[in-house]
Amino acid sequence: MKRIILSIKTTLILFYLLTSPLNAEVFQVDGNADGKLDQWHHKSPEGNLLKIEYDKNGDGKVDQVDKYNGQDKPIQVELDRNFDGTLDQIQYYDQEFNLTHIDKDSRNSGLIDWREFYFEGKVIIRLETDENKDGKLDVFQFFSKEGELQKVDYDTSGDGKIDRWETFKENEQLESAAFDTNNDGNADQWQFFKHSTRLEKAEYDTNFNGRVDRWEKYDSSGNLVRVELDNNHDGVIDIVKKKG
Repeated sequence: MKRIILSIKTTLILFYLLTSPLNAEVFQVDGNADGKLDQWHHKSPEGNLLKIEYDKNGDGKVDQVDKYNGQDKPIQVELDRNFDGTLDQIQYYDQEFNLTHIDKDSRNSGLIDWREFYFEGKVIIRLETDENKDGKLDVFQFFSKEGELQKVDYDTSGDGKIDRWETFKENEQLESAAFDTNNDGNADQWQFFKHSTRLEKAEYDTNFNGRVDRWEKYDSSGNLVRVELDNNHDGVIDIVKKKG
């Protein structure tokens, strides 16, 4: 995913000084020398830069806001990516101007539905999205420092609790999936895969006591070939069924 690179101009062509009732200053700037004001630099009464507003496309509307905290580089950048007059992306930076995370309204719905977290300002290590469009993030992807997918957590019911867990091995191959089918916050079904798509075995906690009591095994064609049961839930297999 391509990082948005922001360049902040240091050469200001034309200044207009305005003074507010609180003596805060706003410098209006024509940054591209086209005769139209397109930057507004806000400073505190002490002369510290607070924020810079930009009109990047020359339509007379602010479409980027850089916010400062006593540093020479911004700690937050807000963007209107589609120039519709509404800011739809917020980028956050640390004191060294390393990108830490990004919030996006990717569907232009007015709601944040996409959140990226970065390692050392370069690699996404977590991605959170709102897939069911209810205004709440419900899919959480975790990546290694090398950018490889390691696991995904899901809130499939939309109640704010994780109820499905997937783990991945090298080359981002699906290794296992776990499910919470009774909404108690604990996994009670597990599936194990080979080459991401071939189910090898499945395990179940049918009475939700935290212990597996049913085991299923599948052949290379995905056919169920063996079932083992602990019917009295004492931790010992007491029934074995073979298929085929």
